[in-house]
Amino acid sequence: MSLNPRLVKESFSLVEPAAEQATAYFYGRLFAENPSLRGMFPPAMDVQRDRLFKALTRIVWSLDSPDSLAAFLGQLGRDHRKYGVLAEHYTAVGNALLATIRRFAADVWDHEIEAAWASAYTAAANLMIESAESDAGVSPAWWPADVIDHERRYRDIAVITLRPAQPLPYTAGQYVNVQTSRWPRVWRTFSIANAPRRDNTIRLHVRSVPGGWVSNALLSHTRIGDTVMLGPPMGTMTPGEHSGRDVLCVAGGTGLAPLKAIIESIVASGRRPNIHLLYGARTAEELYDLPDLIRIESSFPWLRVLPVVSDQPSYDGMRGTLPEVTQRFRSWAEHDVYVCGPTPMVNETVRRLQLDGVPLSRIHRDIVQGER
Repeated sequence: MSLNPRLVKESFSLVEPAAEQATAYFYGRLFAENPSLRGMFPPAMDVQRDRLFKALTRIVWSLDSPDSLAAFLGQLGRDHRKYGVLAEHYTAVGNALLATIRRFAADVWDHEIEAAWASAYTAAANLMIESAESDAGVSPAWWPADVIDHERRYRDIAVITLRPAQPLPYTAGQYVNVQTSRWPRVWRTFSIANAPRRDNTIRLHVRSVPGGWVSNALLSHTRIGDTVMLGPPMGTMTPGEHSGRDVLCVAGGTGLAPLKAIIESIVASGRRPNIHLLYGARTAEELYDLPDLIRIESSFPWLRVLPVVSDQPSYDGMRGTLPEVTQRFRSWAEHDVYVCGPTPMVNETVRRLQLDGVPLSRIHRDIVQGER
């Protein structure tokens, strides 16, 4: 069978408006036909359903970009090892997925579309299986990590330092899934806030969210000496090693974490580009990492840190939303740009940068999803 991205995308466009119902149907079908698989998933499935559909959406719309799709599927296959996923499980998932697409794209479904989906899923599953199997003899499925420092920086923000039991190979800008002993089988993503260190420690910037099982456990119920579990590093928002361009970083809230890691890696590389970091929050108090950023700025003259506050009229500094300030400040058309934070901020910042002439190929984006 050969891939037919057009048929997959056209039929998937009928499923997208019914994402919530489709994912509920998918998991209902999967667990009804394979009851033993239910124990591999968390008790509450809301976040899991959201993750599934986002991953599926990315795969479908990347079918025309085989290199980036292969990189994403490789990471996904390695990451799924921590759940205990085996090669034989992909058949059950594929059957449930095809049944779901068939149901929600019934108006256009035919043998040709079914063959296109079967071919696409087989290719994706094989990439994930091969990646997981090649990784099995090299890296663990997860890393236990001791909590060696826990700083409450704001009422709902903590900076947590971890020391994995084994070296955790990652690139600045990536994130990891985290599980706490309080909530077994519940994993949430958090960006690593530092470039790789010789002592193997990593830092996470954690903002608790209402109803957030893992973020609240990390903020309020985790102490120095506790152990958490880490999945393999993921993410493609990493610095370009061979770029000679200056750099703009736009960070909203705890979206600072991966951008701080990227800045640290650029500093450590010996490169000397001019770096502007626009670091935004609602109030000055929420600029939780400003003292450390100022310390880095004082030792690296090519870095300029620009705090931005949106909702505090009395603030004696730069005020406004990050998309507005980014556009107001200067032209960034010749820069490499990294943007991370809440989805609306990221989308609007990217939109304005494109209008101002920054090619999309130079805009590297990440979105604070779930509890990252």
